[in-house]
Amino acid sequence: MKAASPFIKINLSTGKIKEYPQGIAVNEIIKTAGFPETNYPVIAAKVNNTITSLSYRIVVNSTIEPITLISRTGTNIYRRSLCFLLHLTSRMIFPQRRLVIGHSLGKGYFYYFDGLEEIPQKDLELLSGRMKNIVRENLPITRKVISYMDAVDYFHNNNQPDTELLLKYRNDPKIPVYECGGFLDIAHEPLVPWTGILTVFEIMNYPPGFLLRYFSFNNPGKIEEFKENPVLFSIYREYKTWGKILKVHCVGALNESITRGKIKEFIQVAEALHNKKILEIADKIAGQKTRIRVILIAGPSSSGKTTFAKRLAIQLCLYGFDPVHISIDNYFLPRDKTPVDEDGNYNFETIKALDIALFNEHLSALLRGKEIEMPDFNFVLGDRKPEGFLLRLEENGIIICEGIHLLNEVLTSQVKKEQKFKIYVSALTQLNLDDHSRISTTDNRLIRRIVRDNQFRGYSAQETLTMWKSVRRGENTNIFPFQNSADTAFNSALDYELSILKVYAEPLLKTIKPNMENYDEATRLLSFLSNFTPVPSNWVPSESILREFIGESSFKY
Repeated sequence: MKAASPFIKINLSTGKIKEYPQGIAVNEIIKTAGFPETNYPVIAAKVNNTITSLSYRIVVNSTIEPITLISRTGTNIYRRSLCFLLHLTSRMIFPQRRLVIGHSLGKGYFYYFDGLEEIPQKDLELLSGRMKNIVRENLPITRKVISYMDAVDYFHNNNQPDTELLLKYRNDPKIPVYECGGFLDIAHEPLVPWTGILTVFEIMNYPPGFLLRYFSFNNPGKIEEFKENPVLFSIYREYKTWGKILKVHCVGALNESITRGKIKEFIQVAEALHNKKILEIADKIAGQKTRIRVILIAGPSSSGKTTFAKRLAIQLCLYGFDPVHISIDNYFLPRDKTPVDEDGNYNFETIKALDIALFNEHLSALLRGKEIEMPDFNFVLGDRKPEGFLLRLEENGIIICEGIHLLNEVLTSQVKKEQKFKIYVSALTQLNLDDHSRISTTDNRLIRRIVRDNQFRGYSAQETLTMWKSVRRGENTNIFPFQNSADTAFNSALDYELSILKVYAEPLLKTIKPNMENYDEATRLLSFLSNFTPVPSNWVPSESILREFIGESSFKY
């Protein structure tokens, strides 16, 4: 038998192919490959379409592409690495305290010490100062694997119960971890290779915790001025209260509930909390019955706006309202009038893709008691159907509009401000993977959309992931800047939903192969979903917001 070659071929993004010893670290290739110089350091690489750390060792023929700080992927790696640095530093200074990551807020993450109602400013200054010292020391951050039992023992002995619980529902013989200065943390995703890269950050007091602030991906040298976001913070504060009611704050605890046969009751309580919040919003609207004529519901993609609007309509009926539902999607311009984005693709995320004049004309007519012919947009044809449907506002009528741009005053400029009630809807999960790793609300919505697009629009996971980049650009421009203009907010996240969505999403993501675009994103999401114990969908109520994505809803869409 012919002996295996001790060399492998590396196809470089420069177009060259070179031979290297089998098992060589990515960083050694980066140093010798002759990639073009940039003003920003290489902090990771894409190897065979998979994002890896620089310490990753390559044992098969591969393609390799460097990832620098001046990219969205590079910025995400930097942020995760800052979190690792913070936990490392906190363990050094406050070994008896349990530091827990909360939610994102602006360009930062909210943190708190478990059981500590207030953090002294001197403690935060000590934390920041020690982090800067570790950056100056430029310590290596190394990825390695340890045995399953060694990992369990380490996290048990180092006051990381959520990570220990997460491992309880995994059975990998080897657990990937990152190590720096004797501190270990589970390797969910790649980190930077050295602490010396993490020079730009800020620790900001934000009772009852603090913010770890970072830069935007297109401005890596500067931290932007902090802007309060009371709407989002109020959602998270309320959802933390819900977490205490549900008694589940991390994925390990959710998996525990599933395996102990308590998930059905958990689902019922989670849905009851949604019902309670929708009733509270309806009550608030009813208290201003003589003033409010139009309800505007907005939020990012896959936040559950449509089902929320339908459930709110039912609650408003209890107060004597006669609601009519208008989807802004029916006011899209025909394809030949739709703007295009910077890549030359149709830009459905911009407000200019809508017939604003017709929408305002129809709202004004309805409020005057006139009958209108609502357009009926066909997304397959890319145009309105020849005939719409007639609509009139009755004596106790109230208009419920839902769509991504409805917090923007431009869209409803002909309606008096005092007649409008604005609601911001998004899926802002309070669950963490463990104390140190949050669940991205963007990932939650993306998984919802992958499932829904396949179920009802015939899109593959590959197509949805490709579109998602444009969707995210549109949200940052057209939705998030207006969220604080809302009168109230509704959090559509359900703590159990990823255990349901996992069953639908995994087979779709596995259709994306190593030679395909978005493979790195597909494998990242698959790795993320592997932490969840699956739950059958038959326990999801027919009126649940989750049904908008998985099907069999009691509502017609």
